Amino acid sequence: MAKTNTELDNLFSNIASANKEWFNNLVKVENKEENVFLDMYKNFFDNTKGYLEAQQNFYTEQINMWKRFFHDTGKDVDEEAHKLPVDKRFSDSNWASNPFFAYLKNSYLTMSGYLVDAVSKSNMDSETKERISFFMRQYLDAISPTNFALTNPEVIKSVIESGGASLVEGMKNMAEDMRNGYITMTDESQFSVGGNLAITKGKVIFKNELIEIIHYTPQTDTVYTIPLLVVPPCINKYYILDLQEKSSLVKYLVDQGYDVFLVSWKSADKSMSQFRWEEYVELGMVKAIEVVRESTKTDKINTLGYCIGGIILTTAYLVLQSRGVDWINSMTHITTMLDHSDPGDIKFFIDKDLMELKEAKTHAGGVMSGRTISQTFSALRANELIWNYWVNNYLLGKTPQPFDILFWNNDTVDLPVLMHSFLLKRLYLHNELVKGNLHICNVLMDVSKLNCPLYLFAAQKDHIVPWHSAYKTLNYVKENVRFVLGASGHTAGVINPVSQDKRNYWVNENIATTPEDWFKNATEMPGSWWKDYSTWLIQYSGERKKPKSQSAKAKYKPLYDAPGENVRAKSLNILEVETI
Repeated sequence: MAKTNTELDNLFSNIASANKEWFNNLVKVENKEENVFLDMYKNFFDNTKGYLEAQQNFYTEQINMWKRFFHDTGKDVDEEAHKLPVDKRFSDSNWASNPFFAYLKNSYLTMSGYLVDAVSKSNMDSETKERISFFMRQYLDAISPTNFALTNPEVIKSVIESGGASLVEGMKNMAEDMRNGYITMTDESQFSVGGNLAITKGKVIFKNELIEIIHYTPQTDTVYTIPLLVVPPCINKYYILDLQEKSSLVKYLVDQGYDVFLVSWKSADKSMSQFRWEEYVELGMVKAIEVVRESTKTDKINTLGYCIGGIILTTAYLVLQSRGVDWINSMTHITTMLDHSDPGDIKFFIDKDLMELKEAKTHAGGVMSGRTISQTFSALRANELIWNYWVNNYLLGKTPQPFDILFWNNDTVDLPVLMHSFLLKRLYLHNELVKGNLHICNVLMDVSKLNCPLYLFAAQKDHIVPWHSAYKTLNYVKENVRFVLGASGHTAGVINPVSQDKRNYWVNENIATTPEDWFKNATEMPGSWWKDYSTWLIQYSGERKKPKSQSAKAKYKPLYDAPGENVRAKSLNILEVETI
């Protein structure tokens, strides 16, 4: 046995040496900066101890599984399956009861476990180890036997029962998605913007080359005198905040008596190819605040920014402050990250995106496809947002269930390349917003100068803005701040309507040094966080008076009905963007 182990050790050492030599030859290029990913793998093979241990354990386990497959009973195979982690991809009963598929599943899960374990036990630095681990999981998700027709028992059963019709339908679905440029996640025929989505009553009262401003029609006898301006993210359509009637945050706020205005961003086209972050501040935020103040004849307004909308709102606040202008009464951040020192898994894609942007930037602008941005975010949860639909739509030939949030998720917005590059490089990659060396509109950004009341909401399972990172805003602004943590993720955590009052949220009046300490002493509250937000906002919204009627002399008269024109524009296909 000792001899066998020695032979195995020599075999694995030779394999590792050959792999190392191959990678050494592969990475011999002039510009080493462009080969960070290959350097990571070279580093991996430079630290082979943990790799070899995992390899030996893996091959030993594979031999044992082959023995069980050929000699043991079905009962033993089933018992072996229960030793592995539960994985909903393998929910079909054949993955446990059929010896072949049970072996296939167990082999895949065992291989996945050992590969991940090999990385975790290696001697690489923590950053490299984390990066390789992420892409290893991406690779393992992609090669799952559930993703291939001949190794998925559910697909085989469907083909037999349908006489092959399921595969025919699957090919039709794939062809349609290829034409559209994205994977269909919901039955899109069930939704229409302005039909059953974005239907809260209102009027577009202002339009320029970047934004429309919607003023929602009051639905109460009296309204608060200090208006609320809502700023959605510029990389998504605004109607995530105005979905169907029962799940619309906008309608809820209108029904509570708030005088609500909203920014609807334009999807970038050729006319916007030169737009930078500064244009989004000046033509977007500063102009929107001016319009709302003048329209309501109020000196100061309340503001709400969602995700990147919150970052744009914050930078505009600091620009206005530097000009001696005090127009913002309170500010709300919903899943907004000012400190990007730990942005979550999105950091693994940033280097690649920046490299793709280099050539476009040399051509003094351009347009970044919203499809590219959306696909990057989907890749962060590949099993749920890519491979799940790959199997359902293409291998099983099914139409996905109707779901309004997923319809919105595929209704993307294009961005100017210069704006997108600024976001990735200056904020995500270099974290300049909180380092005190970033100038916007010739103003040095200093987030510690935020001195208006702040309401910060984060979502516990947010994979785009990790709640621990959203909490870091409290490192810079500690007075007159309320932090609330909701359940679920980046969108489902936000869209938690009072009408359903599901899930829960956590509150803690005391600001702790770390998010862990804050959560340890937080109180769990049932239902929707919207109620907590409305209670907080009331104190900054002034008295209630009858809504002002539209005057013929008003500076901003209704142009057309909500939801307006910007929200109806379709994102360009990735190939179309390249031709602009």
